[in-house]
Amino acid sequence: MISSLLERKIEKRPDKVRLQGRILFLTEDPELIKRQLAGEDLPWDTKNPENNPKLRDDISTDEITPAHYCFYFDETLGEIPYLGLKCGSVTPIGRGDVKRGGFVCAVSGKRRGKGSSREQSPYAEMCAGIRVVIAENIERIYKQNCQNLGLLTSTNFSLIDRIRGGEEIALSEFTAGEDEITRQVIEYGGLFPFNVARMQGKVFLPPIEDAGGGTGATRAMTLAEKIFSRHMIRPSVEISVETASVGTGAFARPAERSEAALEVGMPSVKPGDTGFARADLRFSHEYVTPMAAIFFERYVGKDAKVNDPSSIIFFRDHLTFLDEVISEEKKKLGLLDLATQLKLKQQDFAAKQGIRLHGELTDRKGSEGICHSIVLESYALPGQLNIGSDSHTPHVGAIGCVAFGIGTTDVFNSWITKDVRVKVPESVRIVVRGKKHLNVTAKDFILKILSLDYVRSGKALAKVMEYAGEAIEELSVDERATMTNMAAEIGGFTGIVAPDKKAVDFLVERRRMDRKKAEAMIVGLYSDPGAQYAHVIELDAAEITPMVATPGDPGNGKYVRELNTPVPVEIAYGGTCTAGKNEDMDMYAAVLADALKQGKHVADSVKFYIQFGSQETREYCLRKGYIDVFQKAGAQVIEPSCGACINAGPGVSTRPDQVVISAQNRNFPGRSGPGQMYLASPFTVAASAVAGYIVEYEPSEKKELISA
Repeated sequence: MISSLLERKIEKRPDKVRLQGRILFLTEDPELIKRQLAGEDLPWDTKNPENNPKLRDDISTDEITPAHYCFYFDETLGEIPYLGLKCGSVTPIGRGDVKRGGFVCAVSGKRRGKGSSREQSPYAEMCAGIRVVIAENIERIYKQNCQNLGLLTSTNFSLIDRIRGGEEIALSEFTAGEDEITRQVIEYGGLFPFNVARMQGKVFLPPIEDAGGGTGATRAMTLAEKIFSRHMIRPSVEISVETASVGTGAFARPAERSEAALEVGMPSVKPGDTGFARADLRFSHEYVTPMAAIFFERYVGKDAKVNDPSSIIFFRDHLTFLDEVISEEKKKLGLLDLATQLKLKQQDFAAKQGIRLHGELTDRKGSEGICHSIVLESYALPGQLNIGSDSHTPHVGAIGCVAFGIGTTDVFNSWITKDVRVKVPESVRIVVRGKKHLNVTAKDFILKILSLDYVRSGKALAKVMEYAGEAIEELSVDERATMTNMAAEIGGFTGIVAPDKKAVDFLVERRRMDRKKAEAMIVGLYSDPGAQYAHVIELDAAEITPMVATPGDPGNGKYVRELNTPVPVEIAYGGTCTAGKNEDMDMYAAVLADALKQGKHVADSVKFYIQFGSQETREYCLRKGYIDVFQKAGAQVIEPSCGACINAGPGVSTRPDQVVISAQNRNFPGRSGPGQMYLASPFTVAASAVAGYIVEYEPSEKKELISA
C-alpha cells in the first residue's frame, strides 16, 4: 500500500484560480433566492454592506444536505445542496436547482455549516459546481471538510466583486491566515494528496517550539493542551521517499523503526501549534464508513489494509428504525434501499479489514447502541485522544479525554496514517459555581450556556469547552457527558471535564477496572495554575432554573417559566446519545413514578417515546424496574438507535404545526421532521408528557433525586 503511494505523482494546484460562474446569495428572503435560481444575478454592494439583503445565519449541515439524502455517497449528491434550507417557513431550493443555476460561489452569514460533521454537505456543494464558500464565520468541522475535499472557503466578502469580474485570484487569498499545514492542504487540493506528498517528503511540517526554551521547563497548560502534547507526532520523524520502505506504521519507515518506536509526544504545546496527533481510537458509523471505504479503495487500493484495525471501531446505530418513519415518497426515490446499501458496504468492509462492528441485534429490532454511548461505556479512557465520524464525539470528554468529530476524508486518511491533522485550539473555561436546584440538570446548564451572546455570536467556535466548578464536580459522568456532548452545538472543538474520583468510580463500576489502575490514569490530568484561556464564563447554578430551547436552534434558550402562554405538546421524546444514558433513565423514571403515585400517566394528547442509548442502559433499566414504570405510565419504549434525532425513528414529527419536546441535542429546521421542536432536560420532557404542555418538573418529595 505505502510503496504505491510513494510512487504516485502528486502536484500542487495552480497558484492562481479563476472562478467562472454565478454567485448564489443565501438570503433570509426566499423570493430573492428563487429569483437567483430563475437566472437573476442579485446586486451586491461590498463597500456598503448595510445596503444588502440580510443573509441567512446558522445554516446547518442538516439544511445543506438533509439526513435522508446522505444515503447517497456519490456525485448524485450534486442534486441535493440546500434542499433543507429554510427561509422563514419556506424551503426555496429544489432538487437540482443549484447545479442547473451555474453557481460557482455560495455566500451566507454567521456560523455556516454548524451541526453534523457530515462531509456529504461540502461534497454535495462541490458536485453541484460550487468552488468557493464565503461566510462571516465558518464552523470548524465543516471548514475542515471543505479543505480536505479541495473546496475553497473565505470570510473575505471583497472577493465577490473579483469573482463576478472574472479576475484571476491568487490562491494565497484562500490560505491567508491559515497555519502552515492547512495552507499546504489547500495548495495540494485536499488532505489525501497532501498526505501522499507528506509521505513522499515534499511538504513542510513546522516544528513545535519548546515553550521552555530548552531549559526543560514547560508552559502552564490547560487539560486539553496536556493531552495534545502527549499525542503530537514530532515532525523530525517524517520521512522522505529515499528512506521509505513498505510498512504498516503511521508512515512507511525504515525497516528497523518499529511502530512502538515512533516519536510521539512533546514537552508542551500552545494554541496555534499545528501538526498531526496520534489517535488512540478511530470510529465511524454507517452514514460515513461506506463513503470513507469507497475513497480508501479508490485512492489507496481495493486490496490495501488499514493501519491497526484493532483501534478502529464501526457502528450500525443511525438508521436501524428508518423503515418505520420514512415516507412513501422517499421510498419511491429508492432512499430506503440506499440506506440498506450503507449497512451492507460497512459490513463488508469491516469483515474484509478485521474491524470490530457493533451492529444490529439478531433477536429483535434495534442496535447494540449509539456509537458515543458505547465508546464511553466500553472504550474511552482518561488522557486519550479519540476521533469519530460524528460531531458529538466530544461525548467521552466526560472522563477526561480529548475527543472530536471529523469528516469522511479525515476518517479514511486516519486509516492510512493512524493520526489526524490538528491545530491546537484555545480553551474556554466555563465555571458553574454553587449548588443546582433539584429539578435542574446538565441539559439546563448547557442550554443556558448556548443562549449566551459569546456563544451565539460565534466567538466560541473551534475552541475547547473546559467545564469546571462545584456544580460540575457534583455531576455524575453521565451528566457530564451531556455537557461535553453538546460542545458540538456550541461549535466548539470539543468539551472536557477533568477526571476525578467520579471518573475513577465510573471506570471501576461500569468497566470493572482495577481501582489503582484507574487512579493512575488520571494523574496529572488537570489544568495547571496559570494556564491561559481565551475566555472565562462564570455561572451561578442557583440562578439557573429549567430551560427550553425554542424551535429552530439550540441557542434559542429561555427559562420554562418565561414561556408566556402554555405550549401544548403532541410528542415527547427522551433518548439519543445526549439523553439515553443511565442517569437520563433515572430522571424519566423519577417523573413517571411520581405521576403514577398521584394517579396520573402520560397525557392522552401526547405520545411519549423513551429510547435507550445502549443495550447496557436497557439492561440497567430492567434491573431497576424502570421499563415496567415507563410502560405503566403510558410511554413507548424503543431499543437503542439514534432514531428521531436524525429523522430516522419513532418520535419524529409529521406536520409543520406539530409541537415536540425532546431531550435530544439539536432542533435545527427539518432535522427531526417538519414540526416545532423544543429542547429540554429529561425531567422537563417527562413532566411535559404527563401534563400535556411544557412545564417544569416539581418532585412530589423534596429529596435527593435518584442518581446512577
